[in-house]
Amino acid sequence: MQLGIIGLPQSGKTTIYNALTGAGIAAEMSAGHFEVHTSVVDVPDPRMEALTQMYNPKKVVYAKVVFADIAGLDGSAGRAGLPGVMINQLAQMDGFLHVARQFENASVPNLAGSVDPIRDIETMDTDFILNDLVMIERRLEKLREEHRRGVSRPREAIQVEIDLFERLEATLNDGNPLRHYKFTAEEEKVVSSFGFLSRKPQIIVFNQSEDQPQIEYTSPHPHTTVVSLPAKLELDIMALEAEDAEVFMKEFGVSELGISRLIKVSYDLLNVHSFFTAGEKEVHAWTLRKGSNAREAAGTIHSDMEKGFIRAEVISFDDLMTYGSTAEARNHGRLRVEGKNYIVQDGDIIEIRFNL
Repeated sequence: MQLGIIGLPQSGKTTIYNALTGAGIAAEMSAGHFEVHTSVVDVPDPRMEALTQMYNPKKVVYAKVVFADIAGLDGSAGRAGLPGVMINQLAQMDGFLHVARQFENASVPNLAGSVDPIRDIETMDTDFILNDLVMIERRLEKLREEHRRGVSRPREAIQVEIDLFERLEATLNDGNPLRHYKFTAEEEKVVSSFGFLSRKPQIIVFNQSEDQPQIEYTSPHPHTTVVSLPAKLELDIMALEAEDAEVFMKEFGVSELGISRLIKVSYDLLNVHSFFTAGEKEVHAWTLRKGSNAREAAGTIHSDMEKGFIRAEVISFDDLMTYGSTAEARNHGRLRVEGKNYIVQDGDIIEIRFNL
């Protein structure tokens, strides 16, 4: 799972990146200069701690998320579109953390002349909409020429694709990102290689000062979540020793760091959850798209398991904690044998039986 941290210059993208990853890179890169920093972060999950205590394994592997701090977006792309190298980087992301500046700080100038997070959100949305519109117009031009010639494939198949891209064009021309468009399975196959930026889900992160109230804002776009957090304060807290951090959090009335909450929200936004494999050798959390079946979960662990899948032995995390062991859970009928079409649930602990 890869999430790109985007936003206008001086919005605090790098501060949030450092708080999420502990990277400690220099604050805000210069406006208009394309640069990317990436880090892999463990997904916090208290269930992993419980499983580790139960099995005392030799190895513990948390689920991972990759964060990329992407600099160079400044709201000036317009109809010219974004540079190709930036588009390629952004297109690789599964979603975005869109940082909007709410904090006031005279020593950190705002290039737009004033602090207005809603304006900044709309500016970035417009850049992505225009960029996707350019891509679609170019594709339509090629398709119409192909349809006119009619020599490479049936005109009916080409027309279906033209109709789709015209619908996408209309969505963008209405000022809506492609997150508004509901793609069918067949349409997904057609557009999967394009990496449209306005189609990707995003979390809007209002970067505020510790004394600022949360902005009452609901995004008009689907597949968008809104979070507020004081990034600078949280970065300072994370730099403290555990005892000092606890005192500091109490002083500021912070019960949970927003950075941890942000990672959890990212999971929900991308429609994924975790299942586990657990034993004396290893406790491992795996990321899986919601609605995936047991055979697909096996493939997440290893392709050979998917090819030779026989069955899955499944117990829920809650049942394992209740009965204290898989043996006791089996005695109470809570350890189940499931076939390849079983839909994996969040927190399932699975042992795959396979043969090649």
